[in-house]
Amino acid sequence: MQEGKTVVASRRKGSDINKLEKLFSYYVSNAAELATKVKWVDLDLTDIFSIETALEGVHTVYHCAGFVSFNRNQRRQLMEVNHEGTRRLVDMCLHKKIKAFCHVSSLATLHNLEHTGLLNEQVFWKKSGRESNYAISKYNAEREVWRAMEEGLNAVIVNPGVVLSPGFWDQSSATIFKTCYKGNLFYAPGTTAYVHAADVAHCMVSLTEKGCFGERFLLLENNYSFRQIFGLIQTAFHKKPPVIRAGRLMLNAGWLAESVMAFLTGRSAVITRSIINSALNTQLYSNQKIKTTLGFEFRSTANAIGEICVVYENEQRNR
Repeated sequence: MQEGKTVVASRRKGSDINKLEKLFSYYVSNAAELATKVKWVDLDLTDIFSIETALEGVHTVYHCAGFVSFNRNQRRQLMEVNHEGTRRLVDMCLHKKIKAFCHVSSLATLHNLEHTGLLNEQVFWKKSGRESNYAISKYNAEREVWRAMEEGLNAVIVNPGVVLSPGFWDQSSATIFKTCYKGNLFYAPGTTAYVHAADVAHCMVSLTEKGCFGERFLLLENNYSFRQIFGLIQTAFHKKPPVIRAGRLMLNAGWLAESVMAFLTGRSAVITRSIINSALNTQLYSNQKIKTTLGFEFRSTANAIGEICVVYENEQRNR
């Protein structure tokens, strides 16, 4: 939009589009003006006709929509939105001869517990029985994109690490900041990769505009242990870093207690088997391909966390 291009954004019917202005406000000074330039269309990924209508007049698609859940009871919704929704979307893009397509996948699709080195773009799925339904749904979605590439779709796939951004503190990765702000004593022994949201957006646009099709790219600044990340956040909030290591035994005890409470109260369990497996995972990821392709340097995760913590504290004071 800042370059004079028309942006069409899709939403579920009835979604609150005012959140976009808030999101823009974290990155630009003219957030209100930019938000008014977005053209909104209703889109239901379960409805092929809805997809067809939404793609009218569009030449480039950034497929960021998806459903995230580690609740085993939501497997059907995960497959319907992430897998089948992507299948319908790429099929309609082929039908309408969309010029370029960028698919936002996940590091979860590099599921291969037998791989001992850095996980990179050459590592593909190997079933272990420990993969989450979310990972399976995203892997199946990627397969649909690869299939569409074979059928002629100009597409690129990106696999971001944990995406860091201010705002919407009760959703997705932003909940980390809310938890750490209260003070947290525990850390899991695992590791994963992190990246700032603005860097993800930059890479997506650059890869698509440069025509890096038929490829996928891991997007991450670096790998960090959960202890490191929680320590960075809580230090920025002027709180003590976590000191209690929550290993498999403690996590399993928490899962058991949580399962009982969920059964008795009817609410969804917060701790699941999939979350435990993720918390214990120590595999590391490589960002060499994207850095070489774009000559790009990611912003520091430590600096990003510090900036986000300042935003969170300011919003807490102004509530």
